Amino acid sequence: MAISMQDVKRRMRSVTSMEHITNAMKLVSAAKLRRAKATFEKSNEQFHFITQSIAEIFNNTTDIPEKYLEGTREIKKTCYIILTSSKGLCGGFNTNVIREAESLMSQHADEPCVVSIGTKGRDYFAKQGVDIIADYPDPPESISFLATQKMSRPIIKMYDEGEIDEVILVYTSYLSTLDQQVKSVRMLPFSPEADPNVIKNDKEVEYEPSMEDVFNYLVPKYVETLLYSAIVESATCEHAARRMAMENATDNAHEMLGELELNYNRARQTAITNQLIEIVSGSEAQK
Repeated sequence: MAISMQDVKRRMRSVTSMEHITNAMKLVSAAKLRRAKATFEKSNEQFHFITQSIAEIFNNTTDIPEKYLEGTREIKKTCYIILTSSKGLCGGFNTNVIREAESLMSQHADEPCVVSIGTKGRDYFAKQGVDIIADYPDPPESISFLATQKMSRPIIKMYDEGEIDEVILVYTSYLSTLDQQVKSVRMLPFSPEADPNVIKNDKEVEYEPSMEDVFNYLVPKYVETLLYSAIVESATCEHAARRMAMENATDNAHEMLGELELNYNRARQTAITNQLIEIVSGSEAQK
């Protein structure tokens, strides 16, 4: 019985240490979440304004260069930009993104390739034999807009040169601290009038120096802004998911400690009872 009590105490010490670790990680994630959420809320309105303005131009123009229009080329190769984390312990955050990307790939018979932001998506799809054409292992929270521009340029160049025919962004969208949802957005080619919220303007618009020059400038800006917006949002979701995962782990450890304490007290009471029985039996034997 003494050995059993020692085992329980050893397990209690182990669970207590784990509870302290998960609780500390929860507090760190909560602090990072507050900062990321503040950045996301400040920038979200600006990102929305920029992308909405560019989308309005696309929707109010009939002379968009064909290479940017849906249905003007056969989709032979799709590029998936996949945003995951570079660390674990964040619940189903990475798994949900990977599952959505796999689902999209299975729906298309074309040959996929991947631009990976974060190591978890890269590691998974590399094992699956998917072509990883670019890899950015830095965590999303540390990626600047300048870095996003450098990421976007080779993707747009490959699209313009016909090496890829479609670009789909897969990331996690922030709804609330307790609710995040995986989202996929087709960045290229563009589908005019696809968004019912975009205002249609019947006025004729002239572009200088030429329509092609304007769109060659606008499309990279559109892709860069969409990508950076998704990176900021994904970083916010990662911290929210990790905070929730660590909170659940801490609660589970606390419940486990309660059960172990109960088992320890029962074992201790049993040991005391057995000792009393032995004392009483010995006393009666001497009479």
